[in-house]
This record gives sequence, structure tokens and C-alpha cells, in this order.
Amino acid sequence: MSHESSTDSATESPSRVDFEQLRRIVESEFAIEEALIEYNVPTFFVRLGQDSKKAFLRLATHLDSFGFVPVLRDREGTVVLQVVPKPLVTSSRKIINWVLFLATIGTTLVTGYFLSFDWVLAGMFAVALLAILGFHEMGHTLAAKAHGIESTLPYFIPGPPWPFGIGTFGAVIQQKSLAPNRDALFDLGIAGPIVGLVVAVIVTIIGLQMSSLTPPQTEALYLPVSLLFRFIADALLNPPPGMDVMLHPVAFAGWVGMLVTTIQLVPIGMFDGGHAVRSLLGDKGRGALIFISILVFLILGQPIMAILAFMLSMRKHPGPLDDVSKVAIGRKLAAIILVLIFILCATSLWFSF
Repeated sequence: MSHESSTDSATESPSRVDFEQLRRIVESEFAIEEALIEYNVPTFFVRLGQDSKKAFLRLATHLDSFGFVPVLRDREGTVVLQVVPKPLVTSSRKIINWVLFLATIGTTLVTGYFLSFDWVLAGMFAVALLAILGFHEMGHTLAAKAHGIESTLPYFIPGPPWPFGIGTFGAVIQQKSLAPNRDALFDLGIAGPIVGLVVAVIVTIIGLQMSSLTPPQTEALYLPVSLLFRFIADALLNPPPGMDVMLHPVAFAGWVGMLVTTIQLVPIGMFDGGHAVRSLLGDKGRGALIFISILVFLILGQPIMAILAFMLSMRKHPGPLDDVSKVAIGRKLAAIILVLIFILCATSLWFSF
């Protein structure tokens, strides 16, 4: 998504705005204790007011018209606001998004065929899985737009078809600007899993109603299922002891959707869980949870996930522009929902079909 401004002043070069002008702009929203140029960056030591979160958003809007971005940080108890030139946002090549999307349709369609050896069922699997992934990314896109975060269209990532994979590695959107504050960063992280899970539950309900009960088969592939998947299956099918559930391809897509939700909520890197934890606990808290996650993966015998978590943790999360304002109480309560979703969607070796 390219950035377009509705004001003529947005075309003004940042170099044409001098330090004193920037100081007056900052002073219109914050009480300045000291002002200086630090490593060629206008830097202001400020005092926070009761509405500092809203004041920062107003300041960001004002500075955006001049081609600048404010960055608010806490330096050992001192609140520092720096004003930096806004990075140039280039237009994305949408043809890439479409090529990847069409390729992912192909790989998921082939996966569906090898699961069922029926092209109609293959199409149903592909549509169901892409709907879950698509709505997941739509949740992120809507949250980004709501908070003025510039982002790209979703990039669907094709993967190896069954039996080597499920035909896709998911989908991602690329941020072109930072979240304005911790509230926005939290919303960006939580929106995808919640919207995607709603669709995954709908897909699971539809798929399980088309599934069948069968006696145990020696050559069958038994899947570990989540508590949520098990609850839906028991409510719809109530399989008697000694009977297995033969999953319809659409139901399998729902299973994949819940697995994707679980992985995305792991608090590492730029995953959705990483965004949420970074907004709630900051860098130190996020680092502690990354260490715990790696340890849990090792205990559960998942060395690949442990290595992935370690590699992703090597990249520092940029955080929001305003990293000083606290997260709203409502969002802290919503974090409980995230934990509940993670527990309900995490695959469990104690329950299997």
C-alpha cells in the first residue's frame, strides 16, 4: 500500500523544517524540559500529561504533514521524544501477490486431491483452507487500516503438496510503517488469530458434518487434535467407543486452521503472539517468554520449533512509535482471550482420532 497524503505540505522536504519549528510543533502537545540535536536527530526530553497517548497521536498526524515521524521512548525513567524523517514508502507490485495466490491455489488443490482422489473434494479443501488464511490476514489488514499502519496486500506462500506438506506455508502481510502505540500493536497481533479462528470453527463444523464414523483402520493416519476440535466433534458426531472419525477434507482444513492459529500465537519474532506480548510486556518480558517457549518446545520434543524460535528471537522487535504509553485495560483483559485461544487450539497428544 503506497502512502498518499491529502495535503500539499506533505511534499515539503523535511530539511526545509528547521529545529525551532519542530520544537514549536512538539511543544504544542508536550511540555519540553530540554531540547537538543542528538546525532543529527532533533531530540526532546518531555513530561507526560494525562492524555499523552492522544497527544502523541495528534503530534504524529501533525508531523506527518511535514514528512516527519515522532518516536517516544523511555531512557531509564526519562521520556525522550525524537523526530525523524518519515521513511519513503514505495508502491508494492500487486502482480507478485496475485502470482503467489494463484500458485497457492494450485498447491492446495493438489494437496486436496491426494487427500481424497476427488477433484470436487480437492476444490472444497482448497477453498476452505484459503478462506481461513485469507480471513486471518484480512483481520490484520483491517486492524492496520484502523490505526493508520501502512501495509501490503496478503502474500500467500505456496508449499509442497501432500504428503510432503499441506500445499501452503500460510500467508503474511508486510508492514510499511510502525504501529503508533502499544494499543495498535496489540490490535494488530490479536485481529488475525481471532478472525481466522472464527472462520476455522465454521469450516470445522461444516467439515465434521460431512465426515463419517468408521472402525479403526491399521493404515489410517491418526491426527492429534486440539481441545476445541475435540469439543466440536463430540458435540456434532459423539463418536462411540471403538469408532474413529474419518475426516472430510473440509474438516481437515479446519484442523489446519487451528494449528496455524496455535503457531501464530507463539510469542516469538514477528508472529501475532510476538506482537501481542511485545505490546503488553515490552522487550524484557518478551525476551523472557521467548526463553520459556524454547524450553517448552525442547521438553515437548519439538527441536525444530525450538530452533525456529531461537532464530526468530535474534531479530529485535521494533516496537511501536510510542513505546511509553501503557496498554489500555480492555486490551489487557483481551490478552486472557488470547491465552484461552492458544490453550484450546494447541494440538494435544492426549486426544486423537
